[in-house]
Amino acid sequence: MKPRSTLATWLGGLDGARLARVLETRRDAAAAPEPRSVGELAERLQRPGSVALALPRLARPHLQVAEALAALRAPASRDALAELLEAADGEAARELDAVLEALADHALVWFDGTGKLRMAGALRHAWDAPLGLDAPLEELLTGTTSDELRGMLAALGVKPPGTKSQRLAALVEHHGDPERVLSVVAKAPAATRKLLEDRAGARPARPARFIMSGSPDPDPEPDPEPGARWALDRGLLIEDRHRYGPARMPAEVALALRGPGRHAPFQPVPPSVERVSVAPVDVDREASAVASAFAAGAASVLSVCSTAAPARLRSGGIGARELARIGKAAHAEDAVVRLALETAYAAGLMARNGDHVTPTGAYDAWAEQEPPEQFAVLLQAWWNLALTPTRARDEDGKALPALGGAPPCNGCVQARHGLLAAAARLPAGHGARATADLGPLIAWHRPFADCSLREDTPFATVIREAELLGVLARGALSALGIHLRTGDPEALGVECRRLLPSATATARLGADLTAVVTGTPSTRLAALLDSVADRETSGTASVWRFSAAGVRRALDAGRTPEGIAADLAAVAAGPLPQPLSYLIADTARGHGRVRIAPAACVLHGDEPALLTELAAHRKLAKLGLRRLAPTVLISRSPLDATLAALRAEGYAPVAETDEGTVRIERTRPRRAAAAVPAPRGSRARGAGRAAAPNLAKGSAAFDPSALATRLLAAPATIPDPAPFEGGAPFATDTEEIVAGWAKQLSYTDVRQLAHAIDTGQAITVEYVAASGNLTVRTLSRLELAPPHLEAWCHLREDERVFTLSRVHGVMPVGHG
Repeated sequence: MKPRSTLATWLGGLDGARLARVLETRRDAAAAPEPRSVGELAERLQRPGSVALALPRLARPHLQVAEALAALRAPASRDALAELLEAADGEAARELDAVLEALADHALVWFDGTGKLRMAGALRHAWDAPLGLDAPLEELLTGTTSDELRGMLAALGVKPPGTKSQRLAALVEHHGDPERVLSVVAKAPAATRKLLEDRAGARPARPARFIMSGSPDPDPEPDPEPGARWALDRGLLIEDRHRYGPARMPAEVALALRGPGRHAPFQPVPPSVERVSVAPVDVDREASAVASAFAAGAASVLSVCSTAAPARLRSGGIGARELARIGKAAHAEDAVVRLALETAYAAGLMARNGDHVTPTGAYDAWAEQEPPEQFAVLLQAWWNLALTPTRARDEDGKALPALGGAPPCNGCVQARHGLLAAAARLPAGHGARATADLGPLIAWHRPFADCSLREDTPFATVIREAELLGVLARGALSALGIHLRTGDPEALGVECRRLLPSATATARLGADLTAVVTGTPSTRLAALLDSVADRETSGTASVWRFSAAGVRRALDAGRTPEGIAADLAAVAAGPLPQPLSYLIADTARGHGRVRIAPAACVLHGDEPALLTELAAHRKLAKLGLRRLAPTVLISRSPLDATLAALRAEGYAPVAETDEGTVRIERTRPRRAAAAVPAPRGSRARGAGRAAAPNLAKGSAAFDPSALATRLLAAPATIPDPAPFEGGAPFATDTEEIVAGWAKQLSYTDVRQLAHAIDTGQAITVEYVAASGNLTVRTLSRLELAPPHLEAWCHLREDERVFTLSRVHGVMPVGHG
C-alpha cells in the first residue's frame, strides 16, 4: 500500500463542511467515478492537469503567496512566509490568513502535522525561479565531487571536513548565514561584486548575461563574464556539471545579497474604481434594451446565414468580405455579426459544411424558440467561449476571420470571468463611472487573463462584449451577469424571460409600403416579411420595405396574390393599406406574362408585341433569342440563365416544368451535420458488469456535502485491485482491460478512463505521440479495441486510433 500523503492526512482531518468546500472548488477531482477515499482524492488534486485548471482562477494575492511559498521551498513556517511578504501583523497579517484559507479551499496549500505549510508539487513547479530565486545550494551541488567541495571550502577559509557529506553540510551551513555570505562578497573584486549584485537583483536591472564555460568557440574568451571565476570557486555561483548553460546562483546567496529589507510583492487589496450611484431599475432597463437588441440582431444574422451560407476562406474561417455581406443583409455591425457567429458555432447551431459554414438541424429548433430562450443559449456559449469573438485584428494588425479555428485561449475565458468578478466586487447600488477602470481590476482578479496589446484600454474588447450582451449595464453587473457568474442556468433563464420580451407576431403595415415590427419579430413573421419585402433596419425596431421585386420573389416561390394579401392581413396590426394591395395586384398582373419552357430554351406568351420587344432588346442579345412564331421565341442559353437575364432587365417571367406547369422556385436551406459524428452504433467492447451503476453516478447531480460525508466515513486509503495476487477484483471488465494495457496509468486514471468508455463521456488524456512528443487530446465516442482505443479526436477533428500504452494521464472534461 502506498504511504499516505500529507495532503491526504490533512483532508482526512477536515470536517464535512470544509471538505465539501474543497470538493466544490475543485470539481474536476470529484468527477465521476467519484473518489473512493481521501487518499484517492488527494491523488487527483495533485495531478498537474488539475492544478493547471485551478491556477487561472486565482487572484493576484493568491498567486503572490503561492510564489513566495515556492521560493521558501515548502515545507515552511507561516512566520517565514509572513516575514517574506511583510505581512507579520496588522491588516496585512489578516489578509495573509484569508489568502491562505482560500488556497487551502483549493487544496493547493495546507498545514501538515508539524504546523508547516505544504503545497501541491505541481504548484511548486509552476515557477522556474519563484521571486527570481534559483534552487537552494544543496540541490545545485548534486553531483559535485568531494574534491570540488573541498576546494570551495578552502577558498572560503573554512577547514574542509573529512567526508563528502560533511563537506556539503559545511558549505550549506556557511551559505545559509547571510552575514557570512555578505562578508565573503565584500572581499570580492569589484567586477565580481557587481556581477553578483546584478544576478541577485540587488542592483538596477540590466540585460541578462550568461556565464558559459566549455562551449566551443572560434575566438574563446578566458573569462566571458568578468569576475565569474572568483564566484564559481567559492560556490557563490554554480555551473552545470557538463559546463553547459548559464551558471546559477543559489537561493541562499541571492537572499543574502538582497538584504533583510527586501520583501516579496503582496497586494491583497484590489485597485480602486471610481464609482457612481445607479438604481437597479436603471440597470435592468439598460440590460433589457441591449440584450433585446442583440437577440434580434443575432437572429437576423443567423437567418441570413440560413438563406445564403457564408463561404469559408481557403485558410479557414469567414473572411471580411463575407462578414460585411452578412452585416449588410442583417443590418448588424461587425461586432454583433462576429459575436453571433462565434456563439452560435460554439452552441452547435452552425458547423463547417465543405467550403461553407451552414446552420445545423439544431438551428431550426432554436429559431422556433422565443427570444429569451434564444438569447440564453448564446449568452451561455459566450461565457465559456475560449476566444474573444469580437477581436477583429491580431497583435500585428492583420485581420482575423470569424470561425477561423483559433487555438483555445484559456486567458480569454479568464478575462471574461475576471470582468464579472471585478464588477461583482462593486457595492450594491453602484457602478463604475468609467467601465475602462475595470481593466486593472480584471488583471487583479485574473492575472492569467488575456489582454490584447493593440487595445489602448486594457480589456476594452471583453468589456464591450459584456455591454453588448447586457451582462454589464450602467457600469454595474446586471441580473444576467449575476446568474451567469454563479453558474445557475435555471435562474439565468428566468432573468432572460424577465428582461427580454417575447417575440412580436404582428407588424404595422403603412401606406408608405413599409412594415414596422417593434421588438424581436417571431420566426414566422420574419420569414413572411423576408419573403415578400426587403429588410431595411434591424434592432429594437425592424423595418421592411415592400416593392415589386419583393412581391415577384414571393410569386416566384409559388405564392398567389390572394395568399400573399391574406398572410399579410393576418399579421397586420390594422387593415391592409390600399397602396400595398395595389402593389400586389399590379405585380401579379405582370407576373408570368412571359413563360420560359425548357428546350435550350423556348419562350412563349400570349402577347406578340411583348415577344417582339424581347427579341429586339439589345441587352438580351447575348441570349441568342430567335422568333419561331408570333408568340414563340427560342433561346440558345439555358433556362436558368435566360430566366435570370430577363429578370435583371425588369421583366417578370416564370419557368415551366416539362409538363407545362409553372415551376415553383422554393429553395431548401442547407444544413450541416453535427460537429461530432454520431456514435458508431456499438457499445465499447468489454463494457463490464458494473457499467450501469457507473452511468447512474455520472448522471446524478453533484452534491459536495454528501460526497464529503462518504469520503470521511470511508477508509483513508483503499488498496488498488490486484486479483492475480489475491487482492480485490477490478470493479468492471473495462477497468481490468485498460489496466492491463495502459501500464503508465495509476488506478485512479484507469477508473476514469474506463468510466468514460462505459458511459460514452468525453475525456482528456496526455498522450505520447509516435514522434515522442507529449500532447494533450480531448477524446469522445470512445471504443475499446485492445491494445488500442478508437475515438473522435477533437484536436484533429477526425476519428483516430490511440495506443493505450502511450496514454500517460487522464483528466475529466468540462470542469474548468
